[in-house]
Amino acid sequence: MKQQKFWRLLATATLLAAAFPAGANSLPPLSPPKGEVLLTVCGKIKVRNQGDCAAFDLAEIRSVGPVTMETTTIWTDGIQKFEGVPLRALLERVGAEGQHVWAAAANDYGADIPLVETETEAPVIAYLLNGDVMSLRDKGPLWIVYPYDADIRYRSDVAYSRSVWQLVSLNVTE
Repeated sequence: MKQQKFWRLLATATLLAAAFPAGANSLPPLSPPKGEVLLTVCGKIKVRNQGDCAAFDLAEIRSVGPVTMETTTIWTDGIQKFEGVPLRALLERVGAEGQHVWAAAANDYGADIPLVETETEAPVIAYLLNGDVMSLRDKGPLWIVYPYDADIRYRSDVAYSRSVWQLVSLNVTE
């Protein structure tokens, strides 16, 4: 009788493990994009909604949790107000498991960003500049921005080179 109970418990546990893989219920699924896809995240990620990638329209990007940041940049005049989502939060949303992310722009520029060098609030994937949507001609629709005025380490060639504008994709790698 005990052996029969053991086998029933084992069968139930096996069925539950197959139905609910480890971590599957900790990250909610992404909705399919309803609007124009602005960002595609591929590579070593757990949550996908378009083949092997996660596709984000503006509404889905905003759902990650918007933050605002005011800073000057070397590409603009005066203090600029950016609204966007922290890169780290977006990568957590898709269950990124790598060590690096390759940020690629529409014009084929790209930059490697080590995930250990991302912080809770920086860098930000900005989708608004001074309250306005950014066009492709104005470094948009997405721009990776650091709080350059907040810390000298963000006023470096490394941070500037990682400030990818016209951002279209992220690829998470080892």
